[in-house]
Amino acid sequence: MKSKFTHLHNHSHYSLLTALPKIPDLVKTAKEDGMEALALTDDGNMYATIDFYKTCKKNDIKPIIGVDFYVAARTRHDKQHGIDNRRSRLIMLAKNETGYKNLLKLVSKSNLEGFYYKARIDRELIEKYKEGLTCISPHFAGEIAQALKVNNFEKAEEVIDWYKKQFGEDFYFEITHHPEVTGQIELKEKIVEFGKKKNVPIVAAHDTYYLKKEDKRARDILLSIQTSSGGSYSGEHDDFSFITQKQAREYFKDTPEAIENIQKIVDKCNVEIDIDSWYFPEIDIPENEDYNSWLRKTTYSGIEKRGLEKTKEIEDRIEYELEIIKNKGYSSYFLIVADLINHARSVGIYTNTRGSAAGSLVSYLNFITKVNPIELKLPFERFMNPGRPGIPDIDVDIADIRRDDVIDYLKEKYGKKAVAQIGTFGTMAARGSVRDVTRALGYPYSLGDQIAKLIPMGAQGFPMTIDRALDMEEDLKELHKENKDVQEIIKYAKKIEGCARHISTHAAGVLVSPSRVDDFTPVQLDKEGKIITQYDMYTGDRDGVVNLPKFDILGIKNLSILANAIKLAKERKGVVIDLDNIDLTDQTTYDMLAKGETLGTFQLNGQGMTQYLRELEPKNIWDIMAMVALYRPGPMAFIPDYIARKKNPELVTYLHPELKDILEPTYGIIIYQDDVMLIAVNMAGYTWAEADKFRKAMGKKIPEMMQQQKEKFFKGCKDHGGIEKSIIQELWDTIETFAAYGFNKAHSASYGRVAYETSYMKANFPIEYMTALLMADSGDTDKVAEYISECKRLNIQVLPPDINESFTDFTIVNFEEEGEKKEAIRFGLQTIKNFGEGIANAIIEERTKGGKFKSLDNFLERIQDRNLNKKSLEALTKCGAMDSLGERGQILENMPDLLNYNKEIANKPEEQNSLFGLMSEGSTIPGFKLKKSNPAKKEDKLSWEKELLGLYISGHPLDRFKDLLSREGRNIKDLKESSPENSSIVIAGIIDEVKEILTKKEKKMAFVKVSDFSDSMEVVVFPKVYDDYKHLLEADKCVALRGKISKRNDETSLLVDALKELK
Repeated sequence: MKSKFTHLHNHSHYSLLTALPKIPDLVKTAKEDGMEALALTDDGNMYATIDFYKTCKKNDIKPIIGVDFYVAARTRHDKQHGIDNRRSRLIMLAKNETGYKNLLKLVSKSNLEGFYYKARIDRELIEKYKEGLTCISPHFAGEIAQALKVNNFEKAEEVIDWYKKQFGEDFYFEITHHPEVTGQIELKEKIVEFGKKKNVPIVAAHDTYYLKKEDKRARDILLSIQTSSGGSYSGEHDDFSFITQKQAREYFKDTPEAIENIQKIVDKCNVEIDIDSWYFPEIDIPENEDYNSWLRKTTYSGIEKRGLEKTKEIEDRIEYELEIIKNKGYSSYFLIVADLINHARSVGIYTNTRGSAAGSLVSYLNFITKVNPIELKLPFERFMNPGRPGIPDIDVDIADIRRDDVIDYLKEKYGKKAVAQIGTFGTMAARGSVRDVTRALGYPYSLGDQIAKLIPMGAQGFPMTIDRALDMEEDLKELHKENKDVQEIIKYAKKIEGCARHISTHAAGVLVSPSRVDDFTPVQLDKEGKIITQYDMYTGDRDGVVNLPKFDILGIKNLSILANAIKLAKERKGVVIDLDNIDLTDQTTYDMLAKGETLGTFQLNGQGMTQYLRELEPKNIWDIMAMVALYRPGPMAFIPDYIARKKNPELVTYLHPELKDILEPTYGIIIYQDDVMLIAVNMAGYTWAEADKFRKAMGKKIPEMMQQQKEKFFKGCKDHGGIEKSIIQELWDTIETFAAYGFNKAHSASYGRVAYETSYMKANFPIEYMTALLMADSGDTDKVAEYISECKRLNIQVLPPDINESFTDFTIVNFEEEGEKKEAIRFGLQTIKNFGEGIANAIIEERTKGGKFKSLDNFLERIQDRNLNKKSLEALTKCGAMDSLGERGQILENMPDLLNYNKEIANKPEEQNSLFGLMSEGSTIPGFKLKKSNPAKKEDKLSWEKELLGLYISGHPLDRFKDLLSREGRNIKDLKESSPENSSIVIAGIIDEVKEILTKKEKKMAFVKVSDFSDSMEVVVFPKVYDDYKHLLEADKCVALRGKISKRNDETSLLVDALKELK
């Protein structure tokens, strides 16, 4: 009987930028060769373990879980360059559950404690976590092999004796067949000889890094990308491909025992991973209560807290939901999330929930969600139903500046080692693969850029691939056909496309474990030093990470904006705003939206949405919910119909009377996924579980699933509802049109609520809200300019930084104008470029302690900080922050003497006269006469403001053309919003930025950013126009431009055909 060969040393593409095989391809190749088992041993990680395990099980192959570890030269704690960047390798395979758990520990420890260039283990860890593991010393990079290479037999014996002591009969020598590698044959002979001498069995392996021999160059390219260099990383004839059993028997015919020993290892390795169970952390509840009973009590107590009447409808809904939650075993999950959210709110952290959780009355009554599902007719079954597998997903939004505080609370409550953020993988996408391969092969960047730009961008959930791009894009297809260099680039780009490139931190996913997280998943550190999981959320089918449910906690900027606006309203006006109880019928808010004054609101801003809101004239929260759902690619086309039906009820029709109950709030139009489910349940007799499958099938538009559902739906409508076939067909066609774009109604309700709240704050507390917006986007010059333009429209004055009034960020200040008390927004000190946090805080602290700075000398004497230097004092002066203490031009002219004076004060005892004390009196600084100088020119002031603040504050270069622009009525903001596609217009403004590019035909063209007092616009200058007017395309030049309007992706641009300089 022939000995079976099983690959025990394989690397997948999760050996990042080192290996090529995707897990399905690796398993498929083994299956096709008749292998009954297969091991995965990625480099120092377990990223792919669960995917590998599932795929093997699905294909009736025995999965062997392993890791190809890096072993520290000394200990994992030693990190001395030149010594500890050298390391050896060690393969460990799990025999049982204990071994698997120990692999989790070893990988985690190697990352958290032993990382130095690579994640490393050491003898201490090996000895501690050896139980349940088989250990193989690799042929090439093993510690024993390294000693034998240099004939250090004494060292080799010491290492062997130590490993034999730890692992006994579970310790093996690996031998491989790579005769093309220099010294491999001699090394193999030494290993075999030492194996016999020390009674250590040998085992055959091939160290797989790619599946086919012809993929060797693709792997070299991958290594080149990893090191950002070109060239080959292995010999011309090296072969680290996936060999067949027949090849293996040939390669190891002289050492048959090496193949026989493989089966011994395979027989010992019997890991079963429980991937179906979920484990929740324990949460404190009162004695004599269990999670089910306590959730019931907190839910019923929420009726009164929410100010609701205890009706039969509410009681029935509560009992229905609680029964499903109890049967699924998720009561503790609700209590944990409720505790988290209620803690956040108790410490002033603003929250919201996304997704279908808003369809749960239990969630609402436990203050998890903010919208009443009964009031808004949100079905619970879209969130949870008896037949729907998986954990309910309660997506929590947190004010982004406080997200870390929420995670810290979880660590404090459940233990630091019980909490981790979820890792996620960045893969090599189509465009990036092309650029990477171009660089690795040494082709010009411009060629890779040309190819990449011909590959269309993918959509969310539908990433673009190179093959799809070749089918879709004629220009790409033609270039590929004609150019051999392009053929080579695309050939290898397709081979590395989809490979994992790096691991990073998921934006929202957090795990909370009932014990240590590394009892369930290996962990490591991200770039910021935060603990993340090596298993991603797909190991738990998007619900979590192998046994641990995902807590979705996403930082949202708009919630921080709301929090800051409410805080300012309380501080300045003494008004306490409770968002949970604001008036949802506030006319001021709806009037503002109807006028299209949406800038800075959540989900409702943008040109297209603004225009539709003007037409819609929203009157209630339902309208806002609908617009949040409709304003997306696809359903956007139905917005005019929605608006028309709202304004003219006679246009509202229903295919069948039963549809009225479902679609009346949306004027007979299917908008939400929930609509589709309700139609299936009410009209076709589906169960909620069947309706959920129906929703998914319609959304994904998979032909076989669609056909199955069509037959079921037709039969159900006929048998259950007695509906005519022609009506069913028309109903099916309508559902088919909308279902792919249907939106989660509960999600629309939640986001619609936040959209309303931001609109409410802007309408009723404009200066507070605009200040909060500026604070949130203070680092984005374009956004700041946009918000300041909106402030001007709202008659809110925005003032430059001031040494005596500014804090670190934007703030509201009081001032008097013609005897009238007014408010304005003042720039913060940290909004100034080239001005650091340290000196800003020093100035604010001194001013708070000692009062305002009375004069220039008073400022220089009191601010004794090493960061007050030429760079920082110039920045303060040029942006206007020192205007209350002196004229800009004169301060700049005297800068060296002012800094010397500041230094002299710091170096001399207070009672000792400085050299400056000998100078004449009667100057700005006692004893110091400022040199006379010309005042700064207006154009210089504006230029400095633009340089340091990102925009003009004290004036504008277009001021001298104000009358002309006013007469012509060429306001960029109005023209962008009101000009239809292809209309010819003239605008005037200042050129902010010019970006020149080359077209496919190597002709120059430009994208130009032009702004005026109101807004900015992208101007596209094609090659012919560029040649005629390139002398005018300079930053800071005032110009008039004529062209046609282009609207794409909710952005308006001008395709220019003529320019003229304003003089």
